[in-house]
Formats: sequence, structure tokens, C-alpha cells
Amino acid sequence: MAHKSIPATGERGVAASPITQKRRRSWLRSDMFIAVLVLTPSIIAVALFIYGFIGWTFYMSTVKWNSQVPDFTFVGLANWERLFSDRRFHIDLRNLVYYAAGFMTQCIVFGFIIAALLDQKIKGEAIYRTIIIFPFAVSGIVTGVAWRWLMQPSTGINLLFAKIGLENFQPTWNSHPQYGMWAVSIAAAWQFTGYVMALYLAGLRGIPNELREAAAIDGAGTFATYRHVIIPLLMPVTFTAIVLTGMNSIRVFDLVSAMSGSGPAFATDTLAFYMFQSTFGAYRYSLGAAIGSFMIFLSAFLIVPYLMSMRGEVER
Repeated sequence: MAHKSIPATGERGVAASPITQKRRRSWLRSDMFIAVLVLTPSIIAVALFIYGFIGWTFYMSTVKWNSQVPDFTFVGLANWERLFSDRRFHIDLRNLVYYAAGFMTQCIVFGFIIAALLDQKIKGEAIYRTIIIFPFAVSGIVTGVAWRWLMQPSTGINLLFAKIGLENFQPTWNSHPQYGMWAVSIAAAWQFTGYVMALYLAGLRGIPNELREAAAIDGAGTFATYRHVIIPLLMPVTFTAIVLTGMNSIRVFDLVSAMSGSGPAFATDTLAFYMFQSTFGAYRYSLGAAIGSFMIFLSAFLIVPYLMSMRGEVER
């Protein structure tokens, strides 16, 4: 007995019309299907290894796993209450303010000034640009070790001060119990200023010369042109630099580890270093998760406004 061929069916078991089958074949050959097919593995990986572990970290901050033995007893916000009453956590917040203020200011100010100088189309610009951006290619550990040698109280930079007659000016740099974080921010800015310079230089090169010429015709000098024309046009670049340097300030770890660790009286301690020691040194996994979750909250204050501004620019 001959079998009848089974017709193609639609969503409700009704035989699909030739037009429907043609639309399906057309969609399978479309760019949209190829894009979904290519992006799906990346979307799954990001969802699992980034957002999945972020969710796991928040969950860990609400359980009682503060020893080598896993304990998933739910304790609510007990780890958060312990964290907010911890003196070391308070010092880390103060250090974060010091570090962010020094690091962000140095990167943005010096990055903009260097970019403005390079934008004058000086001879050998490519060489200067390479030299300035080169520290960004160096790891934070290498940068920290080099600046640790330079900031030794009895050697390094202090010897230069002594050579030029400033024997009484011998700062303790990153060993200072109150302001050691400012010294660490100098090393971090040395490494990251070149990247900020590249951002500003790209922004400057994107400004039409007609705007500068129009400002000159209106009688604006160099300072007035930068103040009223160039700097306002570079605000998106400045916003990007603020977000990048702010994120770097929150998660700084390798540079501090190489230079001084926690320092005297936690003078150079950071949230990331505290989280690392709590999690892998003291086996207080839930406390470490609470610190990590708090760092994610801080990052959200930078990331969310940035994403909203980027969405607004795309819609415009």
C-alpha cells in the first residue's frame, strides 16, 4: 500500500501554503537569520559567564558561607550589615575617593593638553604619539613594580629632589599613612593618560576646520576657541573618559598589589584588594561576594547614564 506524502504544516497543524513556505525559505536565507545564528553563541556565553555569575555573586552575598566549608544558609542582608559597619570598608571608600579624584583628574587634564599639542600637526607626531601611548600596553603589575622602585623614600625620585637642592622635600609617596593613595594615582595616570590622549586626539581630528575658521573670523583667540567651541564639542569624549577612568578607579587591583598592597593602616587598600583577601585569604566567601556586589552597584552609576546617552545619540 502506497503511503501518502505528509504535507508541511503551519503553527496550528494546518497545511502551510506555498506562500508561507516561500517566506520561511526566504527568512532562512536572510541576513537576519545569519546574524542571529552567529550572535547566539556569544549571547549565551555573555548571559552565562557574565550576568549569570553576577547573579550568583549577589546570591552568595545573602548566604552564610564564611569558611572553607560551603554553607548556603540564607542570612538575608547580614553580610551587607557587617560590611557597612567594617572600619576597613570605610577606609577603602575614602581611598576610592582619593584615588578617583587624583587619577581621573590627571588622565583627563593631561590627556587633553597632550592631544591639543599633538593636534597642532607638529613634526614627528607619530613618534610622540607612540611614546605617550606606550605605557598603556604595559601591564599593571610591571607598572606597579617600576613605580615602587621610583617611589622608594631613600632612592628613586627623592634622589632627584636632593640633586636640585630640595633635600628637605623627601615625601614618603605610597608609604604615607594618609595620602599614599595619591601617589598610587600618579603611577596609574602615567599608564592610562596615553589612552585618554588618543580619545581626545580622535575627537579633535573629527572637528571640522570650518568651525575653527568661523571662530577666528568672529575674533575668538585660541583660548576662547577652545573654551566656547572645541571643549563643548568634545563633551561626549570627556564623558567617555570619565566612565573609563571611573571604572578603572573602582576595580583597581593589580597596580596596588604590586606597589604596596594594603599599605600602612590600609593607606592604599582598595575594594578589589579587600575582596580578594576576604575571599581567597580569609575564606569569607559571602563577605567577598558582598564587596563585589557593592562594586557592581558603584559601576552601575557610571554605566547606566553612559548607555542612556549612547542610546540617545543613536536615536538622533
